[in-house]
Amino acid sequence: MPQEQYPHHRSAMASAEGPQVYKVGIYGWRKRCLYFFVLLLMILILVNLAMTIWILKVMNFTIDGMGNLRITEKGLRLEGDSEFLQPLYAKEIQSRPGNALYFKSARNVTVNILNDQTKVLTQLITGPKSVEAYGKKFEVKTVSGKLLFSADDNEVVVGAERLRVLGAEGTVFPKSIETPNVRADPFKELRLESPTRSLVMEAPKGVEINAEAGNLEATCRTELRLESKDGEIKLDAAKIKLPRLPRGSHAPSGARHKVFEVCVCANGRLFLSQAGTGSTCHIHTGVCL
Repeated sequence: MPQEQYPHHRSAMASAEGPQVYKVGIYGWRKRCLYFFVLLLMILILVNLAMTIWILKVMNFTIDGMGNLRITEKGLRLEGDSEFLQPLYAKEIQSRPGNALYFKSARNVTVNILNDQTKVLTQLITGPKSVEAYGKKFEVKTVSGKLLFSADDNEVVVGAERLRVLGAEGTVFPKSIETPNVRADPFKELRLESPTRSLVMEAPKGVEINAEAGNLEATCRTELRLESKDGEIKLDAAKIKLPRLPRGSHAPSGARHKVFEVCVCANGRLFLSQAGTGSTCHIHTGVCL
């Protein structure tokens, strides 16, 4: 009986006291820490937003690009001076219409042309002391496409109508040269010289030396030889002078005359002999020795 009345008594007491209320949330120091972290997060968000706006303003970010860099339909456009600290890879580099394109470097500027395997095919190096180009062939052409200069392993071709050498010492050719015409500028002298070796001019159809408005001089230290194997040597002029030919001794009895005859020795040497009523060459054969 008492056990049956106990639950009824407990429920009656609970109903008499009223319903119990349980508080749910963060209170005390936990609540203050939460508010502090929320406030700190808001401050960081504001600082981050301010820094982002400042960077956008300083770097001049726009819809078209950043600063001097503009994004166009054809690619990128840089306005003003640009500095590249790392290698630049581009399909085409050109300046604005009407403006020049400058490449500046404290040491050198190197341009490499690569193949599919990234192997260097052509290279151009411009340094403080020299300009070097590496490739299989080097060509210089006019705007119309005419070849002016070409160089490869086999030959060097000059396609201009005239090659002018303005150096005071002229041009030095360590080996042979082949050309249809060698001519000096108007009113200038043409000089062909070999200081320590021989000078040979050869042509299968003849060599012509012509001085239309001046003298032609051939000077040598030892011998000057004119040789024709199958033809003849022709001296065609109004006057032919041989001023330094050796002379034979004068005839003892006759007076000194100003008329001489040209004598030829058996070895081809020429000398002068005083003319007489007959030939006097046989008298001075001692000159031929």
